Amino acid sequence: YHNMKKADVKVQTFAIYIPEKVNGSQRFSTALTMVDLFYEKIVKDQSYMVPILKADDLLKLKDSGKRGGLLSLEGADALEGSLEYLRILYRLGVRCLGLTWNFRNEAADGCGEKNAAGLSRFGRELIREANRLGIVLDVSHLAEPGFWEVAKRSSQPFIASHSNCRAICNHPRNLEDDQIRMLISKGGVIGLTFVPAFVSKKEQVTITDLIKHIEHLLDLGAEDHMAFGSDFDGIDQMIHRLENQGEYVHLREILLQHYTSTQVEKWFWGNWNRVYLDIIGNY
Repeated sequence: YHNMKKADVKVQTFAIYIPEKVNGSQRFSTALTMVDLFYEKIVKDQSYMVPILKADDLLKLKDSGKRGGLLSLEGADALEGSLEYLRILYRLGVRCLGLTWNFRNEAADGCGEKNAAGLSRFGRELIREANRLGIVLDVSHLAEPGFWEVAKRSSQPFIASHSNCRAICNHPRNLEDDQIRMLISKGGVIGLTFVPAFVSKKEQVTITDLIKHIEHLLDLGAEDHMAFGSDFDGIDQMIHRLENQGEYVHLREILLQHYTSTQVEKWFWGNWNRVYLDIIGNY
């Protein structure tokens, strides 16, 4: 909370990730335990942080002193192949769905699978149901064949919540230029992540290295389609001087030396805000 306040971070995504060691039939109940922790430990009294359930919740944050917590699924593993489980988790507050982590599940293949395929029948059904409910689809971690199926089948914009540019850093978790162009054409957003290995092959990674990805995205026409997807809670190595949420202050200062305040505002707030307002709506 201290670092969120220091940098005036308005929204944090809380990812429900099911470890591989969890037994198949226990994945959904494990997700429910995490949802319960979110409501009991994070947003219970709502004096500081409120759950983001609808567009109005986001709109109210801009000028309030409160922060928003947004529940996401990092991988459809928790659904155990069930659309009913998706609908239950939606009713409990999940508003973003990453189809996979690095490996195969009932919906699709992750980027860590050899000879990866695209979406399964369940994965295709999941796209339709997420679109209907107003759940943001997330293609970070998804293998490339699945990415193209999402692009073809989704009636809504989709995001890559924490991915970078493969042209700048050749890592399987990053997106190729044609994928980024497709994401732009669909109205989505790529959230640049601070995982050092996804930013540069250098031993010590700096904000200057991250800016190379920003420059490349600008060359691809992504000014209105990029943001930041730090992944602070999922990494143990950090970019120098970008080691926690409080360092967003430093990042902003550096970016304002290179870009206009209008551009920087889009990347810190406006682009994420737009896509979530468009998709989650008011039920």
